[in-house]
Amino acid sequence: MPTSVTHLRRSGSSRSVLMVLGSCVSLQLGAAVATPLLHHLGTGLPVMFRLLLAGALLLAVFRPRVNRWTRSQWTSVLVFGLALGGMNGFFFAAIARIPLGTAVTIEFAGPLLLAALLGRGPRHLVCVAAAAIAIAALGLHGSGTATAHLDAAGVILALIAAGFWALYMLAGKQVGAQVPGHGALAVGMLVGAAATLPFAAPALPALAQAPSLLSQLAAVAVLSSVNPYTLEFAAMRRLDTQTFGVLLSLEPAVAGIAGWVLLGQSLSWVDAGAIVTVVVASAIATLDRRPDATPTRSDLTAVGAG
Repeated sequence: MPTSVTHLRRSGSSRSVLMVLGSCVSLQLGAAVATPLLHHLGTGLPVMFRLLLAGALLLAVFRPRVNRWTRSQWTSVLVFGLALGGMNGFFFAAIARIPLGTAVTIEFAGPLLLAALLGRGPRHLVCVAAAAIAIAALGLHGSGTATAHLDAAGVILALIAAGFWALYMLAGKQVGAQVPGHGALAVGMLVGAAATLPFAAPALPALAQAPSLLSQLAAVAVLSSVNPYTLEFAAMRRLDTQTFGVLLSLEPAVAGIAGWVLLGQSLSWVDAGAIVTVVVASAIATLDRRPDATPTRSDLTAVGAG
């Protein structure tokens, strides 16, 4: 009997690991599908549609009793939603200008910085320093060829997305402490969608002229939002926070592979080395963090980079 129980637990953990990895792959596939759309519709409409659809679905599932929320709870959810909208908006604006793997790698500067500020010991500082050097190497070397250089605006947009990711994590921690259940995620996503609506409106005429793009927008929403939430909500019930965080640290590598395979975005040795450095630094910071330090997506939501 104990052997059977152990086997079931191990198989369940293996399935959970595959769920998280599947979530990372789906998330980056969604970003890869969205990249060509950004040139036709801009950033605002894909981001707004993604958040709106996912928020509506989660609202139908969790049905939060928002009429019972206090002013303090609403304030926390609004800040969380604005951070979520900013993180997604600036990330999508970045991948319209720079390769997907590079954008995700730069965006990881946000949670790594939080890990350094909230962690113990010098190891976190070493991780952040290594990641900073890797990110600087990406900017100085460029991507694809020795003569190509990253678009400066794209790098800045990715760094802003990193800042919003850090804010999102802090706001998520606050919401998780104040609002029970997962209803805050649904409402926060709708807040983020509302915040991006002014940037989405100018693209509506272009969408009306090419309604076939609507199916691609739906695919982005499913791949980037619905699938990751479903998979990770199921997985994080069985995996501890550190394992969950280490698996999420693989996202820059997954993004680099997705950009290479699906978008033809070449990776130089410097690009690959920088991505690996950030993945390792993020994994070490996650494993060595305090229990009450930097939250991972499992603390509140299943939303990740972009």
